[in-house]
Amino acid sequence: MQELTSIFQSLEEEIRLRILALLMEAGELCVCDLIAVLQLPQSTVSRHLSHLKNAGWLQDRRVGIWIYYSIVKQPGPVHQSLLPTIRYFSQQQEIVRLDSENLKGLAKGRSCA
Repeated sequence: MQELTSIFQSLEEEIRLRILALLMEAGELCVCDLIAVLQLPQSTVSRHLSHLKNAGWLQDRRVGIWIYYSIVKQPGPVHQSLLPTIRYFSQQQEIVRLDSENLKGLAKGRSCA
């Protein structure tokens, strides 16, 4: 029951849902890309990434000084059942559409340099 509680608590913040939506769209993003798209301080983005990772949503990999995050490759059954719902309802939100546009703008010039 504790795991289920942790999973649902990890979704209580809008920023975490925005991060999940971005990662579902992009596949993998560096922390600096998320900072640029979300226009939030590094400490805020990192804190929310940590919550999502601890709740089993995300995996990360390090390349030099950069850390890249993605949705876990084999999500648990609860995560797997919620991801389509998160994707569907996120796409209905204006802020997520703006995040998507900002992400497309980053593709032209990566923010990690």
